Amino acid sequence: MKCVFVTVGTTSFDDLIACVSAHDSLQIIQSLGYNRLVLQIGRGKVVPEPFSTESFTLDVYRYKDSLKEDLQKADLVISHAGAGSCLETLEKRKPLIVVINERLMNNHQLELAKQLHKDGHLFYCTCSMLPGLLQSMDLSTLKCFPPGQPEKFSAFLDKVVGLQK
Repeated sequence: MKCVFVTVGTTSFDDLIACVSAHDSLQIIQSLGYNRLVLQIGRGKVVPEPFSTESFTLDVYRYKDSLKEDLQKADLVISHAGAGSCLETLEKRKPLIVVINERLMNNHQLELAKQLHKDGHLFYCTCSMLPGLLQSMDLSTLKCFPPGQPEKFSAFLDKVVGLQK
């Protein structure tokens, strides 16, 4: 069963949840061969109705103690641009699409996503661009993130947010 896992972390990102659970997005996800979509919606107000058919399942939850199992089962991860979510996904060597929350543009999420994209580790977009990116992306072009080097990621983050030159 091919699975897409969407996470917003501990925050809310209603635009992302609404976008990815919209009929058009569900059709695109299915056309790409995925038959399961798991939404971790945090404290959001948009709560899609879970459903299951013969060919597709939508699961929804707010929080779990750990996202490890969902990340492990995922064939594609769509995430907010939180550093923790990005790092955890990349360390598991999962293909990652980071969706920028345009309502939070001063929180360095865009800089982080741009740099990790430039380095070839992920794709990034806004909610409005997500359906098009899903259709045009080539996951085989992504490079694995070097595992087990949190100090490098920390230095990278410091550089992105301007704490280090």
